[in-house]
Amino acid sequence: METLLTHASQVYAFVYFGIIILVSLLECVVPRRGAGSALRMRWLSNFGITIVDSAFLRLLFPVAGFGWAIYCSGRGWGLFNQVSAPSWLTLVVALLALDLATFGQHYLLHHVPLFWRIHRTHHSDLDCDFSTAVRFHPLESIYTSVVLTATIAVLGLPAAAVFISQLLSTVISFAEHGNISVPAPVERALGLFIVTPDVHRIHHSADASDTNSNYGTLFTWWDRIFGTYVVEPAAGHDDVIFGLPEFSERRHQTLGGLLAQPFADEMPRATAEPVAGPQIS
Repeated sequence: METLLTHASQVYAFVYFGIIILVSLLECVVPRRGAGSALRMRWLSNFGITIVDSAFLRLLFPVAGFGWAIYCSGRGWGLFNQVSAPSWLTLVVALLALDLATFGQHYLLHHVPLFWRIHRTHHSDLDCDFSTAVRFHPLESIYTSVVLTATIAVLGLPAAAVFISQLLSTVISFAEHGNISVPAPVERALGLFIVTPDVHRIHHSADASDTNSNYGTLFTWWDRIFGTYVVEPAAGHDDVIFGLPEFSERRHQTLGGLLAQPFADEMPRATAEPVAGPQIS
């Protein structure tokens, strides 16, 4: 565990860029749907906003994630910094607690109007692929970072456990947003435990009944427990429409448009040129 933390930056960079390369290649080889005509603009906007987001968060949260866990440990904050427990138990608790916290914060992002304003930047993407996994408004990242740091501080989660949890979340997040065709038997088997592309694709449907479901990031059982699990989108997987109608214009899909979405109230003008949606293969 100590070796893992010693080389944390290198490990995270390897996993982060490695999963991007892997998922993007799979999207080329075994796509679930055909790529939309706005692919280039989407990728520029989606990765553009994550650069802005990362710089903004670094200023506000210079110590986050496993670094924050080390800080809390040094001050004896939280449950596991007060009691002795085997490393395997703290790892299990960290995985479950952080994923449950993520589920809860995600649920609130959909059901608290103010939070939905900042979360709709993620849902306004007119397609769903690996780049959607990084499409978050900086204001949402502030909110999620506060929840993360609070959970770590209260439970006193070990740095190594937090780091492993973050690695898994990164891998699953890119994979579940991926435009990947997974064989049905594999999809069903994996879907019993973890969030798969088909499971999360439903969450990005423009249909509100689909959007307000499947909030999980790592594990599907939170949605099953709380009654928010949906197996099939209303329109079917092949015909699901992504995005939000009020943000379908081209101007809303630029980097500036993404940053402005939490503050926008207008509906799109009927004469404006919409961005082409995904082409069903």
